[in-house]
Amino acid sequence: MATHATEPGMPDWIEPMAATLTQDRFVGPDWLFERKFDGIRLLTYKRGADVRLYSRNRLPQQVPGIANAVAMLPVDDIILDGEMTWDGHSGYHVFDVLWLDGRDVRDLPLEERRARLQQLPFTEPLRRVDLLEDDEPWERARRKGWEGVIAKRRGSPYESRRSKHWLKMKCEAAQEFVVGGFTDPQGARVGLGALLVGYYEDTDFVFAGKIGTGFDTKLLLDLRARLDAIALPVPPFTKGTGLPRKGAHWVKPEIVVQIGFIEWTGHGKLRHPRLLGVRFDKDPREVVRELP
Repeated sequence: MATHATEPGMPDWIEPMAATLTQDRFVGPDWLFERKFDGIRLLTYKRGADVRLYSRNRLPQQVPGIANAVAMLPVDDIILDGEMTWDGHSGYHVFDVLWLDGRDVRDLPLEERRARLQQLPFTEPLRRVDLLEDDEPWERARRKGWEGVIAKRRGSPYESRRSKHWLKMKCEAAQEFVVGGFTDPQGARVGLGALLVGYYEDTDFVFAGKIGTGFDTKLLLDLRARLDAIALPVPPFTKGTGLPRKGAHWVKPEIVVQIGFIEWTGHGKLRHPRLLGVRFDKDPREVVRELP
């Protein structure tokens, strides 16, 4: 639901549309396909010279390069929806427009909204999300190492909810987890060995496994400093098996990470997990085990 401005005109906030996870693989004349980017959802609001950037849950974001490029667009007011890649420098991948020059365009068909995006003179780091014309777009995503693809129903409006008009096909499972501890580094590794992560199940904090890949040296050191600042004397996990007995350090469950993995094991642990990034736009208490 949109929260409207105090005066008639562009809303101050529109709840972003969310895709529904599917395990099906299909193509057809009723669907368009786009790459699913692995980053942070970003909505940009331009009203005259004022440009504001928000995460999907309305946390303000400070990315001057993106804000400046949006400010240069030759429109009075506009709301764009897209994905910012993790480092904030690789681009803002715009896939939809919600408001344009005094008009709410969410009810326009998807193809018409895309056409209006095509008419805008984007400059770096703004980038359009191109359509995928492959017979099996999910195979292209797998070959290129993408997170997956999004299938969008032709003719569909933009809905401020999780919708089956948008379906996400992931090459690997990926979701957020909360860090509850870490192990000591071994050998030449610095910072930490592995993150110990979990998710919330009602009032329980459930241990889901160890993540030891996907880090560079800078991130290892940065995470160690952040984790040392929120140390706990005892494990925060209240449920789950397999916690390491030696060389483990415990922390307050405050840091959210995005993890890619192949599947859940029969024992409720992550199989072949890897770190995709650290999330600063997610409330740890919102992190639960996602189901297809």
